[in-house]
Amino acid sequence: MSDRPPREPRRPGSRPPFTSRPGAPGAPGAPRWAKGGSGGGNKGGGKPPSWAGADDVALLYGWHTVAEAIGNPKRRFRRLRATENAIHRLAEEGLTPPIPPEIVRPGDIDKLLGADAVHQGLLAEVDHLPSPRLKDIAKTDLVLVLDQITDPHNVGAIVRSAAAFAVSAIVTTARHSPAATGVLAKSASGGLEHVPFCLVTNLSRALTELKENGMLVVGLDSEGPADLEDTPMRAPLALVLGAEGKGLRQLTRETCDVLARIDLPGAIKSLNVSNAAALSLGMARRVMKRG
Repeated sequence: MSDRPPREPRRPGSRPPFTSRPGAPGAPGAPRWAKGGSGGGNKGGGKPPSWAGADDVALLYGWHTVAEAIGNPKRRFRRLRATENAIHRLAEEGLTPPIPPEIVRPGDIDKLLGADAVHQGLLAEVDHLPSPRLKDIAKTDLVLVLDQITDPHNVGAIVRSAAAFAVSAIVTTARHSPAATGVLAKSASGGLEHVPFCLVTNLSRALTELKENGMLVVGLDSEGPADLEDTPMRAPLALVLGAEGKGLRQLTRETCDVLARIDLPGAIKSLNVSNAAALSLGMARRVMKRG
């Protein structure tokens, strides 16, 4: 196998966190899920789409990311580089890699990933996890749907929150979405092993299929008629979030069963999308528990 540096696929440009001026509804760049902001599934048993433009190999680095992958029997490892300290730590934690690791120095991984990558002595090349079918995830209690959120840091943080709130899957399009590798995987801090991505080609058709299978589809939008916490919700539930700045696309909003907003009491009237995801998942869990 070649020793050339592994590369992440190039992704669409990401947007920075947006904020709105206090008391300025509709401020430019404010996400639609905050009040005051601006704002096809793999049907049946067919083969799901693959990440657009991505390699078939995913890069995982960092302690939590790689350790969780080692503990996931569904992960197929192709190559594992590890420092002596990392190998000792794996042994102390009772983790046995599925393939023999290649012992390297920290600087060797730095050369592959760049000096800014916090790899903690572990770098794995693995296969992407399989994409579940829509009709299968529709039988679970809580699903998260991402409408063209392109920043891998944000999506990774969303995956981490999804794992914390026991989300069964994340539905997103194979295009206009970052692949589950590299920075996204590191930001997810092991969450990829617990929350699979369900890749689809057309989001509105995927939402329609979820609805046909009994899911309530709630979209976060600043123009929603009520605060999310006051919106009736029940399982099975699909919570839909849009990209920062533009929010949910028009067809996505029209396909949702109901729209809801997040009312913010403070001076800042918008949230980073990953923070909004964590807050909305917590609200959804509370409302579903009450119901």
